[in-house]
Amino acid sequence: MASLKEIKNRIGSVKSTKKITSAMKMIASSKLHKAQNAINNFLPYQQKLDTILTNLLASDTSYESPFIQKRETKRVAIVAFASNSSLCGAYNSNVIKEFNATYNKKREEVGKENIVIYPVGKKLADAVKKQGLKPEGDYRSMADKPSFQAIQDLAKELISKYIGNELDEVILIYHHFFSMASQKLRKNRFLPFDLNHDKENEGQVEDFMADYILEPSKDEILDSLIPTVLYSRLYAALLDANASEHAARTVAMQIASDNADELVQDLTIQYNKSRQQAVTNELLDIIGGASALQG
Repeated sequence: MASLKEIKNRIGSVKSTKKITSAMKMIASSKLHKAQNAINNFLPYQQKLDTILTNLLASDTSYESPFIQKRETKRVAIVAFASNSSLCGAYNSNVIKEFNATYNKKREEVGKENIVIYPVGKKLADAVKKQGLKPEGDYRSMADKPSFQAIQDLAKELISKYIGNELDEVILIYHHFFSMASQKLRKNRFLPFDLNHDKENEGQVEDFMADYILEPSKDEILDSLIPTVLYSRLYAALLDANASEHAARTVAMQIASDNADELVQDLTIQYNKSRQQAVTNELLDIIGGASALQG
């Protein structure tokens, strides 16, 4: 049985740990509030752009664009969003697990030399390098501070490679933020466009072509709209991932703090029992000594 001093030291250590987890929870909660506002403000704009584009593309099958044309998949890019730091529950491990599953599947289809990896976040980048894979770039700063300019540069690179036939498919892996208690891991195809998937996500396509006259021409509008939608989709994924990370860390630190409270209670009970046992033993020794003297 541990001594009273050892138990007391453990109680003090657990209380100190709880102070740290509580502070980290407050910091994560504050960052979550900002990230949640960012995604809630941007998501309606992104969804409306998606709806407009889907309606325009679905209403006219004569429009030809490399973004909607199906072609043989020879080279694939995987863009996955994780975090730079840990202590956020299973957030990073889920992303890494899904990335590995996607990578292994595509490796069987096109070969590992035809897969390009864009890891956003240090944890994923480290996991990629640990497997002997070479990431396409360093996007760690983007994970901590979501920037539209940075994500636009990445989107332009993906678009350029796709148009130049250097890539035939681009896959996104990220967590979608629903609430502090719910973040769902998603794997979406970024390029080419999947109109059937977009219809399912956005609901029934609205027939508004009879009510609107498009100026300039429809082709010119689509040529300008498609890149804008791609930028917004990638930025929405980044904001989603960022909010999900802070939500996961807030919950993880709350659980850690609750566990610390329970452990302190258990240790306190153990301390009191040990102390009571020690007092009882001392009393028995005194009584035994007194009895021996009387005898």
